[in-house]
Amino acid sequence: MKIVVLAVGRIKPPYADDVQHYRKLLAGQARVEVLEVRDDEQVAKRIPERAYVSLLDSGGEAFDSIAFSRWMEERRMEGRDLWFVIGGAFGGVELDRVDHRLSFGPLTLPHQLARVVLLEQVYRAHKILGNEPYHY
Repeated sequence: MKIVVLAVGRIKPPYADDVQHYRKLLAGQARVEVLEVRDDEQVAKRIPERAYVSLLDSGGEAFDSIAFSRWMEERRMEGRDLWFVIGGAFGGVELDRVDHRLSFGPLTLPHQLARVVLLEQVYRAHKILGNEPYHY
């Protein structure tokens, strides 16, 4: 399974270093790609038809790290690529087809920080699934 983070807008410092850090850590764990588009209208065009789409949304499903790792494993077992979609600075992306909505809680995060949090949780999920040590 390939994991793709599709985000509206370019990542900038200081978040860019954190995104690179987690991409490097994940390189030994999973196939992860981070794509950026200029605006909301370009998002749907980039998502393949067979992809499992999880849209980050404050009203979506919230997990603890263990439950998120189980959810990730269920996606892997389905055999579809997993696409996380993060909207831009001014709100959510509207898509015709969304398989899941993911929330990091009721707080609003800056869209660039949401990328870092997502990649950290994907990394943590892989460590949990591999029964490898990770700080909790």
